[in-house]
Amino acid sequence: MLTFVGLGLYDERSITVAGREAIATADRVVAEFYTSKLAGATVDDLEAYHDTEIEVRDRAGVEQSPDDVLADAADRDVVFLTAGDTMISTTHVDLRLRAHDRGIDTRVVHGTTAQSAASSLTGLQNYRFGKATTLPFERSHGGDGVPGSVVETIDANRERGLHTLVFLDIDAANDDYMRADHAAEVLGEADDDRLGADSLGGLHERLPTPRPAVVSRTNVTLSRVFFDGLVSHARAREAIYGPRSYPGYRQLVAAGHTHANM
Repeated sequence: MLTFVGLGLYDERSITVAGREAIATADRVVAEFYTSKLAGATVDDLEAYHDTEIEVRDRAGVEQSPDDVLADAADRDVVFLTAGDTMISTTHVDLRLRAHDRGIDTRVVHGTTAQSAASSLTGLQNYRFGKATTLPFERSHGGDGVPGSVVETIDANRERGLHTLVFLDIDAANDDYMRADHAAEVLGEADDDRLGADSLGGLHERLPTPRPAVVSRTNVTLSRVFFDGLVSHARAREAIYGPRSYPGYRQLVAAGHTHANM
């Protein structure tokens, strides 16, 4: 059997009890962290916490050469780990379909996702989010500026009054994570006339950390939300825009109609 286990948002303790039990009974544990990673834990931390060896695969090892993993899963219990929830990425869906084509049983143990956390942290209603999009580094998509599909997605959602969750690119090979302030800047430059810097400002999040910051470039009062209560807007701005560098990744939420203007 091939069991997909989501590790949750932050560290080795973010996993569910069911996920931990799946790891404990597995014959082999494989992981990938190029689509996302745990900001609060290393592979060594995970191995120590679960008392098991974890084999980390790169993109080629998962997408191009997964045959050894699938062969093992045909007659042994193999667990495949990812940050967040394993079925959010199409890469993992493809691996599950390959297992299905070989007649291999699969199971999914879900984990907390950044998408659900974005709604919880900002206070924006989950059912008011439209289609999500990913803003890639220019070097990742091989072009200049912002791909038109990204701006079009935000524009289409806003026309319907919906929020857009923008996942910011990860360059795992170079340990590089796009910042929310940079994302807002390049999106604003891409189409100031259609979206405008303020409308793109929405809400910026520093996720995942024990104290994830949420800050707004516009007059959204929910910008002061933290995990453990309210802090000053200035402190939230410093967390996002300040010179300090934080581990983990960021997201940008381009807010549509909020409770205040519906």
